[in-house]
Amino acid sequence: MGYLISETTKEERQRIVEESIGNINGSCDGCMAGIADMYQDYIDGIKELKDINMEFRAHYESGEDRPERNGCGLF
Repeated sequence: MGYLISETTKEERQRIVEESIGNINGSCDGCMAGIADMYQDYIDGIKELKDINMEFRAHYESGEDRPERNGCGLF
């Protein structure tokens, strides 16, 4: 099975994201839910995974649009 939008159904893309991210409720600072939301365009067939990951990396390296931690006292 491929990961490209043209090779998958919406249900398969949903499963790919869920399996890749793991437990989205397990993070105390709430950032995992934001990561899951980041991949919604892939699930909806709008953007490929590589494009979403490249955009995230570009924002992270430039310091733009960084999510703030709500904090759980560990960081």
